[in-house]
Amino acid sequence: MKNGTTYKAAINVAGTIEAHFQKHLVAAKANSEDELAAVPCRAVVEKLIDVSFWASLRREEGVATRISLAYLHPSQAIKPLLFEQRLPLTPKVLAKLAPGVERAGVHVGVWQDGEELYIWGTTINLPNYCFVLDVSEPGLLVVKHRRVAGLGKFINVAVLQGDSVKVVDEASGTNDDCPDMLSSLLGLNSSPLWNDPTNVLIQIAVSMRAHKRGGILLVTPSGNDRWKESVIHPLQYPVSPAFSGVADLIKLDSNVTSEIYWQNALRREVENITGLTAVDGATVINNQQELLAFGAKISRAVRSTSVEEVLMTEPVVGGTPLLMHPSRIGGTRHLSAAQFVHDQRDAQALVASQDGYFTVFSWSDTSQIVMAHRIDVLLI
Repeated sequence: MKNGTTYKAAINVAGTIEAHFQKHLVAAKANSEDELAAVPCRAVVEKLIDVSFWASLRREEGVATRISLAYLHPSQAIKPLLFEQRLPLTPKVLAKLAPGVERAGVHVGVWQDGEELYIWGTTINLPNYCFVLDVSEPGLLVVKHRRVAGLGKFINVAVLQGDSVKVVDEASGTNDDCPDMLSSLLGLNSSPLWNDPTNVLIQIAVSMRAHKRGGILLVTPSGNDRWKESVIHPLQYPVSPAFSGVADLIKLDSNVTSEIYWQNALRREVENITGLTAVDGATVINNQQELLAFGAKISRAVRSTSVEEVLMTEPVVGGTPLLMHPSRIGGTRHLSAAQFVHDQRDAQALVASQDGYFTVFSWSDTSQIVMAHRIDVLLI
């Protein structure tokens, strides 16, 4: 394929992305999984990234291009919307098409005829391990694929932002200190149940990051109130009884509740909770996703010590764990979240920054230290 690629990052990462999809396709076939997507070759990956990058820098009526491309033949999609005429895959065409297909869940189908890539229509249904390329904002592209079970957030493979390329390291989720939320985002140990608490917590994190105001979500064990030792009293916005909007949905029987109803109901309840994280202070839920309080001010517990350092990790290839003071990660929010986990070692703290960074703080029994897992590369 004669690409004429001018975006250097596309050239550098295309081979790695092809290898990722090839590896998963081989493993899926060995497990006798069906409905598997075709794997794009390196040249196709390079071309898709190059065209999408330049499209992301275009604006249509003053609005930046946001679009999702999926590499699949129309026959692999269920009830696709087919264009009568093929459209060429160019930055100009993508920018013109984007306003009509920018809603979440809509993918522009791309296939090839010889050495030429073309757009054949749109689809909301994708086969397993289908290559997806999201244009999230100007200069920001995310390569991802659908989960085998088809449930929950897509699994990110690589994030490209300008000349920066981050390839997700799946192996980073295999150690004992990895929270369930992180291993699920990496495609490891993920539950096929759409009402699994970990899958729901991921949706909460995505929504929390999306409001772009920053915030802290504390996840505490159900059945005890020890978390109150680490906040200032009186609480500004305590909730009594605990609000169980999300928790009640998790308890619904998946055999008698339709997935579409549940997803719509969950979206409303999640936004109800995550909107509160924009209020100054921390929002507190238990591990059953019951809301306990919001606007809580975190303080060091009595008889505790100040947290002096955390072990910072990011699940990307080449990422090296670093010991640092928590204030170096992002300021007051991160310092208070690290202190909370240092005091309440059976809890987790999720911190969203206004600039899009997202960090999960958890306690490591192995290393006896607070871990700071930077996971925004997995949530985009």
